[in-house]
Amino acid sequence: MTQKKLQVEKEVEVRFSEVDSMGIVWHGNYALYFEDARELFGKTYHLEYLHMYEMGFYAPLVELSIQYKRPATLDDKLRVICTYRETDAAKIIFDYEIRHADTDEILVTGHSVQVFLDMQHQLVWQTPAFYTEWKKINGLC
Repeated sequence: MTQKKLQVEKEVEVRFSEVDSMGIVWHGNYALYFEDARELFGKTYHLEYLHMYEMGFYAPLVELSIQYKRPATLDDKLRVICTYRETDAAKIIFDYEIRHADTDEILVTGHSVQVFLDMQHQLVWQTPAFYTEWKKINGLC
């Protein structure tokens, strides 16, 4: 069975407030671009943070990896691609690419890992039922 690919793409334009004194995007802003794409993913595929909370879970980020290939600069138009990575574990994993919108050159790659906590902030080892159902609805299992 071919794995269904769940992916979103968000366009951003580098603003003045996002560059450092060298005129390149400050490294911490790439994490914000990833977050914006993750939020769009949630809206697109109904995996929003508020929905998880309503189901009785938090999903904090426990790992964030960013690999810088080439800097983005002021006024660059970027495409932030967020792709869901399937896992059997009780985790949500995303892979990211940030590409220059005009040249399609990869500027940044990365990934993030979120785990589930219950309302008492205890780690959940079993995949929550709502998440298993979400996977079924989206053709992942």
